[in-house]
Amino acid sequence: MPTPTIAIADYNAGNIRSVQKALERFDTRAEITSSPEIIANADALVVPGQGACDSSMRHLHSGGLVEPIRDFIEGGKPFLGVCLGLQLLLDSSEEGEEPCLGIVPGTCRRLPAGRKIPHMGWNQVSFKKEHAVFEGVKDNSHFYFVHSYYADPEDRSLVAGTTDYGVEFCSAAAWDSVVAVQFHPEKSGSVGLKIYENFVRYTRES
Repeated sequence: MPTPTIAIADYNAGNIRSVQKALERFDTRAEITSSPEIIANADALVVPGQGACDSSMRHLHSGGLVEPIRDFIEGGKPFLGVCLGLQLLLDSSEEGEEPCLGIVPGTCRRLPAGRKIPHMGWNQVSFKKEHAVFEGVKDNSHFYFVHSYYADPEDRSLVAGTTDYGVEFCSAAAWDSVVAVQFHPEKSGSVGLKIYENFVRYTRES
């Protein structure tokens, strides 16, 4: 594949421009968009985000992006979810009442009391399974987190990495062409950029 086009879903969830800049380091066209047509025709899709599940799902619905995102994932092209982009894949969240995308059975749960919330800063990820997007990333590497809730999928075979913060939680999920992480690769220095580089290469080879 020549230079791939990667769509970055724009649904007013923040932190999008830094994701675009990270992807553009690796010979790709990274397009921030709220167009269902552009998303459908892209070679890969990234759904980043910071914020609340309820407001984010309302923006996705009002922008007509819910079904295009579901269809994209079901179509088998490379998908990367970042932070809220992982949480929204599940059925629901304790953070609010709006149903999430429902791609993965499970619930987003609030981090337990006893630790500072939100969980903000560097923490380790223990990788549990291999995926091309994690190639060359050392086990127990440190990544940058900012979140108060975590994804709790019912199917534990989807969990690709875990992190301990008062509870051992799913900090990465992966299956088929889908990868989603709770941390922010674009804020995680060279190891985070490696994930974006791998995602671009995976897209080019898919």
